[in-house]
Amino acid sequence: MKRLLTTVTAVLFLASCSTKPVKTELTPSTDSALHSLPLKKLASFGHVRTVKDGVTYIDGILIVNKQIALPPTYAPGENPAAKQAVERLMAAGNSGGLQFVIRSGYRSYSEQQHLYTEYVARDGQQAADQYSARPGHSEHQTGLTFDIGSVASVNDFTVSFGDTPEGAWLQQHAHDYGFIVRYPEGKTFITGYQYEPWHVRYVGTALASELYKNNETLEEYLGLYKKKSQ
Repeated sequence: MKRLLTTVTAVLFLASCSTKPVKTELTPSTDSALHSLPLKKLASFGHVRTVKDGVTYIDGILIVNKQIALPPTYAPGENPAAKQAVERLMAAGNSGGLQFVIRSGYRSYSEQQHLYTEYVARDGQQAADQYSARPGHSEHQTGLTFDIGSVASVNDFTVSFGDTPEGAWLQQHAHDYGFIVRYPEGKTFITGYQYEPWHVRYVGTALASELYKNNETLEEYLGLYKKKSQ
């Protein structure tokens, strides 16, 4: 059983981002299952789940994903601690010759609803669900998530961003500033979203470092996905 974190700054989760990806890894059947599966019995994993005003916390960590939603009325705006942390992150990278920029931050329920509706109209629901969160299921609504790009912008919102100097640095150093790459490569079957090297979520340096060290997603850490070894 993982120990409970007690010092995470500003209880901390992004919606998947707003631009159509270059590649996808989900199948329609997989995506439908992710939306319909019941939550695991967390008590058996030693995790504490609470819901306050419609917002779900597990071990004190705010969680939103394809199964767990935020209410339409949840509108915290941009989290100040997360914003300060992302500014430090970008300043550190830029001081080394990189050119980071924020492409997207806080997004309200209604803004996500508008984007998702556009994508469904353009690509169909099955395709849209592979790269865009449904309203209420977006991490951007938490105010703790940012989409990071570069000044050049040619690789922004594409998986190739992970191969740029900015993307590689973000993968290696985001945890030093309290962020995780929320939808890492090879974890689509857990998170439900394609690899998004640009999408980072603030969870505080202690938890971010632990997840980075163990190559874990929030779903794995919080007992929402049972590993085969368990």
